[in-house]
Amino acid sequence: MERAELFGVPQVRPWTWQAFVLGFAIVAASAAVQGICVVLGAKLYFAAFLPSIFVVGILAGAPAAVFAALLTVPVVWWAFMPPFFEFNALTSANTDSINLFFLLAVLLIGLADLCRETTAIISRGGLRPSGESAATNSQ
Repeated sequence: MERAELFGVPQVRPWTWQAFVLGFAIVAASAAVQGICVVLGAKLYFAAFLPSIFVVGILAGAPAAVFAALLTVPVVWWAFMPPFFEFNALTSANTDSINLFFLLAVLLIGLADLCRETTAIISRGGLRPSGESAATNSQ
């Protein structure tokens, strides 16, 4: 069986240790990018992590993307929400940011899963006609 690829980038099978390591590595890289953004004055806590959730979802599947999203929240809470490098009680604005991140992460993971399935269908040669369909009028 041939693996699906997206623009020449091979996809990792879901539920493998490689998929979760890829999710961890992409979250770590996003944390570095977010750190640079914070140094430059950005106050958006999850800005660098949202695209990474989508990339993990396309490359490694939905389980690894969910893992990356769940890993992102404690990383942002600890490293990027004041006071920095401490776990303190969350303010209502911080909990709203986390809730919005989870909403966007669910939507992005669903979209990435659809893109992943679409590339798998295209790599198999597209949809096969099954003969008669409900849209065909036999009269």
